[in-house]
Amino acid sequence: MQKCILIYDDDLEILTVCKVILDKENYHVETISNCENIIHDISIVKPDIILMDLWIPKIGGENAIKLMHQNEETKHIPVILFSASDEIEKVSKRINATGYLKKPFDILELKETIESRLS
Repeated sequence: MQKCILIYDDDLEILTVCKVILDKENYHVETISNCENIIHDISIVKPDIILMDLWIPKIGGENAIKLMHQNEETKHIPVILFSASDEIEKVSKRINATGYLKKPFDILELKETIESRLS
């Protein structure tokens, strides 16, 4: 069965590149440019894993992940935090993200990070 990846980022180019790369790996990929309605989005998309930009506008990736972890229906979904921030590893640990990916990342790193968290 095809795994579903939900990607949140306000940079449309990042969303497009990630979608193209991951589509080629036979994942079903959904992209959203804001995370204000994260719980609703998850209920519709039903992702197996989420890639979340740390610096996404409005509520931000960190707060969105906190909302997920507080919700019984969404707290089990693995979340990979991704950002150009030098603090990405610390933030990832602080909010109990499943992992992190520092921008810029290469294609192999993206694929390996997702594959290792889904297996």
